[in-house]
Amino acid sequence: MTRAFRPPRSSRWVPGNHFELLENGEEFFPRVFEAIAAAQREVMVETFILWEDKVGQQLHAALLAAARRGVDVHVLVDGFGSHDLSDAFLGSLVEAGVKFRIFDPGRQFLGQRLNLLRRMHRKIVVVDGHLGFIGGINYSADHLADYGPEAKQDYSVLVRGPIVAHMHQFTREAVLARAERKRRPAPAPATGRPHAGTAHAIFVTRDNHRHTNDIERHYRVALRAARQRVVIANAYFFPGYRFIREMRRAALRGVEVRLILQGRPDMPIVRTAATLLYDHLLRAGVRIYEYCDRPLHGKVALVDNEWATVGSSNLDPLSLSLNLEANVVIQDRGFNAALHRRLAHLMENSCTQVEAQPPGRWQGLRLLRSYAVFHLMRWFPTWAGWLPRHQPTITLAQPPAQGEPDRPASAAA
Repeated sequence: MTRAFRPPRSSRWVPGNHFELLENGEEFFPRVFEAIAAAQREVMVETFILWEDKVGQQLHAALLAAARRGVDVHVLVDGFGSHDLSDAFLGSLVEAGVKFRIFDPGRQFLGQRLNLLRRMHRKIVVVDGHLGFIGGINYSADHLADYGPEAKQDYSVLVRGPIVAHMHQFTREAVLARAERKRRPAPAPATGRPHAGTAHAIFVTRDNHRHTNDIERHYRVALRAARQRVVIANAYFFPGYRFIREMRRAALRGVEVRLILQGRPDMPIVRTAATLLYDHLLRAGVRIYEYCDRPLHGKVALVDNEWATVGSSNLDPLSLSLNLEANVVIQDRGFNAALHRRLAHLMENSCTQVEAQPPGRWQGLRLLRSYAVFHLMRWFPTWAGWLPRHQPTITLAQPPAQGEPDRPASAAA
């Protein structure tokens, strides 16, 4: 393992893991549903978005079947991302024994959701404590190619090995109420899990308390250590100035730094924000590619021949300063090579490379804009701390009372 990749002190590499890259819903959904179908003891699911479409119905059927055969099933969805689930959808799960929880459900005002900030944006599955999934893919049909031009390009990983114990412990503490955690035995420690491969890994999260910038710090450590190549594919790109500084420094010392961003964004403001950084990055030698086949939703990166990361965290203010996120950092040549092949194919076949604009009459205006954006990024983490902060609640859906319509009640958990 390369000594140059020295993670933050609070993190330790866990050896003996195996990672399988899953691209888009076509590869991801069947593997998750198969794992749930084979579950014997426990299923834990965290997701930002769960839609009641064909994908949501497949997940619903898998969870329902697992609960009916006695598996302990827990689901945590975000109250902003998964706000339109019907009474029938929730009620049937709850009646079968699924513990279905909603993170910080918000009220609507004039049909608008106001609970935008500090969302639970993680996408994690842990089955029987030994098989895990983590990445950026939600449970919605827009992660399948047959959805049409707005289908998303995204990635996740299937995880085996001791690092799954870290994911399990984390989801257990995030999903279960304190009283339930006392009643249920804790999972076995990581050292007690059998090795499944050769990959070293770190499970890293971001919250608004003790781990406010852990994911970003892992990125910056890897960028600082880079000697050959960096490839970052991220849907929503507007990181802080220290992140941009490390990218520029890597490119200026001769590292091949390539950045894949949205060329056909699902929200126009996403591309507008990213383009404000183009001049600053291009002048340092960073190569920028815009993915133009469909909206890019991925959150993956690789550095040199060993380091890689996959997870839920975008490189924008919401993910880096406000939302609850989870990534896995991987040290493994085989996985790095597999991810590089996928991203290289993307750049060669589905991307347009952005060219630097030649000096002209608007050069001064572009420099002024870059200066303003630089200082906006520099101070944003401080400003984010001033934004509304509240103690989020987790609401447990209850079965409908007899004689009443199928509308699950809520109780704090």
